[in-house]
Amino acid sequence: MQLTYKAVSAAEAVKAIKSGDHVHLSSVASVPQVLVSAMCDRGRAGELKDVHIHHLHTEGAAAYAEPEFEGVFQHDAFFVGGNTRKSVQAGYADYIPVLLSETQKLYRSGILKCNVAMVQVCPPDEHGYVSLGTSVDATLAAIETSDYTIAVINKNVPRALGDAMIPLSMIDIFVEDNTPLEPAHFSTPDETEIAIGKHCAELIEDGACLQMGIGAIPNAVLACLGNHKNLGVHTEMFADGVLELVEKGVINGASKEIDRGKLVATFLMGSQHVYDFVNNNPQVLMQDVGYTNDPFVISQLSKMTAINTALQIDITGQVCADSIGTKHYSGVGGQVDFIYGSSRSKGGKPIIAMPSVTKKGLSKISPTLTLGAGVVTSRNHMHWFVTEHGAVNLYGKTLQERAKLITSVADPSVREELEKAAFERFGSHYRFVCK
Repeated sequence: MQLTYKAVSAAEAVKAIKSGDHVHLSSVASVPQVLVSAMCDRGRAGELKDVHIHHLHTEGAAAYAEPEFEGVFQHDAFFVGGNTRKSVQAGYADYIPVLLSETQKLYRSGILKCNVAMVQVCPPDEHGYVSLGTSVDATLAAIETSDYTIAVINKNVPRALGDAMIPLSMIDIFVEDNTPLEPAHFSTPDETEIAIGKHCAELIEDGACLQMGIGAIPNAVLACLGNHKNLGVHTEMFADGVLELVEKGVINGASKEIDRGKLVATFLMGSQHVYDFVNNNPQVLMQDVGYTNDPFVISQLSKMTAINTALQIDITGQVCADSIGTKHYSGVGGQVDFIYGSSRSKGGKPIIAMPSVTKKGLSKISPTLTLGAGVVTSRNHMHWFVTEHGAVNLYGKTLQERAKLITSVADPSVREELEKAAFERFGSHYRFVCK
């Protein structure tokens, strides 16, 4: 067993990258920024061209996606975050539409090659193992299939357990850097988000297993669950909102059929408190995204309750969550995986939750989706829809019944307009629906 390593400088390490290569970056908090910076230095020096950069959501700088690197680096990511959104919308960077569960499949099947994987890991233990910490996701698959893996040994990377643990022998080049992981900052839920959180919490049963994304709405939901019992977590990610419920014993995983007692995730995004919590914690399993997001694994968990958000919904239940019209905004993420997986779960509840209006007061519920908007969750997969005005179950309902139900939780100022659009779409019989 390899127990030691020899470190080189970041500038030396990134010499492994050649023009035309495909490079994978570990995600979210664990982006190896020291390697990204050195890679960009090579790009500025004219040493590289046509290098494709792949990753999930990342925090921090993403200079490789800027216009100055056109022809040098091509950003082809699996998810678009705020640090690359403008470049993608301007056409200088791009997005690969793919279910989060299948990002690993792109590498393992050979559909997408990985010449160089650039990751961060914790220092090796006495057995010669390091941890990928907060980013297992598709990163493990990238390491398995890469020609070269460059790892930054960073004492700030938590020693997360599960699939995150890999032997030093899987790494080819080592760099040392102790830059703290990028923390995530979430806004405090406002009145609208608190109302949505309460409606969602009313749908969550004792013994349920939870998946929810990031941001104010998930935090608002979690804040309402203090009196629940025996909740579990099986998700692509979790953040600070989960920890208080773990400390109270509300989340204990006691009712889970698989991974009983464990919090299962594939990447993490939160404060230093989250990173400290997962360090050497046997309660947390950081697993490959092909496991966490497999709908047929998810479906094995009873009362699987998946809460995801959206940008827009039409009156038939088509959900857009990745674009604003033709302007790409984010990605599919794990929404489809968990909406479908939870729908197959015994007692499961797939939930789409969102404010009824934007921050500018525009309705997010429309007669039809904006031209060019991408359908992420189809009307066929829709079950529960929640806004600050209530929760409605669309499953098994006709198009006309759905229009009535969705309109009932729209902002009051647009309900008449939506009713008129439904009448024009479905005809005079519509007025008798749901009476």
